[in-house]
Amino acid sequence: MRTPERSVEVTQVTEWAEGCARPVQDSLAAEEPLEIRIGDTPLTVTMRTPGDDLELAAGFLLTEGIIETADQIAELRSAQSNPGVKSNVVQVELQNASFELDDLQRNFFAASSCGICGKASIEAIRRRGLRQPDPDFRIDPEILCKLPEILRSDQAVFRRTGGLHAAALFDADGELIVLREDIGRHNAVDKIVGWALLQGRLPLSRNVLLVSGRGGFEIAQKALAAGIPVLASVSAPSSLAVKLSRELGLTLVGFLRGRRFVVYAGEFRCIPAGSHGQLTPK
Repeated sequence: MRTPERSVEVTQVTEWAEGCARPVQDSLAAEEPLEIRIGDTPLTVTMRTPGDDLELAAGFLLTEGIIETADQIAELRSAQSNPGVKSNVVQVELQNASFELDDLQRNFFAASSCGICGKASIEAIRRRGLRQPDPDFRIDPEILCKLPEILRSDQAVFRRTGGLHAAALFDADGELIVLREDIGRHNAVDKIVGWALLQGRLPLSRNVLLVSGRGGFEIAQKALAAGIPVLASVSAPSSLAVKLSRELGLTLVGFLRGRRFVVYAGEFRCIPAGSHGQLTPK
């Protein structure tokens, strides 16, 4: 269990309960902007929970298709102007990476401000050459059902604040490999992918990714970029995440709670053959 530095802030609040008000000390999930720069040029700004910033930046570069391997990162550092002053900037020096920085900046602005057509989104992912994750990977449904409780029990910052999303990486035996927390579930996923990239563990072809909240399109495309075969969430997926998963061969699981889950794509990885009953109308 780990609580990254600067991920929690303490404040004074007033609590009202059963007709009585009293001052108490409360813990808040920290939220600060992180600017990612390529060289001296700003690429994007994301609101995140401080901690694991280098992993976040590395994972973002890979899952957004700017780099494909860790070797393309020549240098990765926090741009701290004054000693003792916290940095909200990560500076990256790239090598052997082909991209137009102006186009990237425009794309990230458009994606965050107004959204893009679903068909165009999936086509853009396909053009990146992402392949179907390992078709031979399997996970027992009974093991899959145990993962949310493991995730909850290891969320150190969530227990203090109640205000964070989490992403966790498991192996086929249900062993927790790594967990990251953030105010944005997409940031938590990027932190995990960045960790794997910097550790030389990609592709994550024998792993399951579990996220708190819903499984959206952005999470699905990040899982595919990392080679993850199974993406599960405790809530619902979006329609575009389902379409992307079905087209590119990702196993997508939603409503993973207790001893129940719903498979929206790629059921062969988590539903044993011969275990189907009759179709039940909803």
